[in-house]
Amino acid sequence: MKYLWVSFIRSLLLIIMSTDFSHIYKKILLTVLVLGLLLILAAGLGLGIGPAGSMWVRLWEMIIYKSAADPMDKAIIWQIRMPRVVLAAVAGGTLALGGLVFQALLRNPLAEPYILGISGGSAVGAILGMFAGLSVFPGVSLTAFLGSMITMVLVLGLARGKSPLSKHSLILGGVMMNAFFGAMIMFLISLSQDAQLRNILFWLMGDLSMISTEHLPVLLSVLPCMAGIFLLARPMNLLLLGRDTASSMGVNVTLVILILLILTSLMVSVVVSQSGLIGFVGLAVPHVFRLILGPDHRLLIPSCLLGGAAFLILCDLAARTLPREGEMPVGVITALIGAPLFIFLLWRSRA
Repeated sequence: MKYLWVSFIRSLLLIIMSTDFSHIYKKILLTVLVLGLLLILAAGLGLGIGPAGSMWVRLWEMIIYKSAADPMDKAIIWQIRMPRVVLAAVAGGTLALGGLVFQALLRNPLAEPYILGISGGSAVGAILGMFAGLSVFPGVSLTAFLGSMITMVLVLGLARGKSPLSKHSLILGGVMMNAFFGAMIMFLISLSQDAQLRNILFWLMGDLSMISTEHLPVLLSVLPCMAGIFLLARPMNLLLLGRDTASSMGVNVTLVILILLILTSLMVSVVVSQSGLIGFVGLAVPHVFRLILGPDHRLLIPSCLLGGAAFLILCDLAARTLPREGEMPVGVITALIGAPLFIFLLWRSRA
């Protein structure tokens, strides 16, 4: 079986290299192939390893040979680990793509998916849902999503003016919203009871442990947003040259920016409502691939989707397996990895 996979990959590479595609499309196919294999490997690790022990052999038997397996093993792999791996993949890809879009629109290397205040609005909505005694799904997820959507509408309303959707007004609006919601979060935490405090803190640091199979259909709503962003890859390349230059080359700048803002905010809101706040994925991952692949968004968009998904799956695997008892929020792992990585990239860019 192993040699069959090696032969298949080798044949696929030969077909791609011999096909008469333009250079950029050949690079896209190769990038998707390499990062797709990395994502499959990360997903296999996420399914096969966990606090209950390694289940590589049983996982292989269930997938390849479809042999009868212990019901307990099936439940652990398909009811507990599989939904978590799917959420980690969707969240990682979404946050990395969101950071890429905002860095392009705002032409700011420090931009990340939460820059418009979506994180703060979602956090306040989630905490209010916990105070109301709502269930994690759909209650708290719904209030978190509504909080982020209200924030997006407010920021877009503040950004209207003589220069519609200018990067300065968007950034200022997002900073003000984040500051206001940060104070609201501290106020609500001071009112919370001890039983609620742990749930609130885990949600604020990113927690994938509450996911189940019934949550998965909600995550499908991010797929049209991802497809829409990929279709706008060329206008995003032109926006890097400046709004005036992009407009002179036939891009409806205001419309493109508005569509990208709405699509990105929607998909980030859906993910945050399910996973909580996970930092540094949307900040560090786009910079890594931009350094490796260059500035072309036709390459960067699929790279961020696949690479961000694999990165967060591996971070969540570490969050599940490193503690001797229980687990830690996945946002702790992403910060421990992402912050030094971003500092290194910043130092290298100035060297």
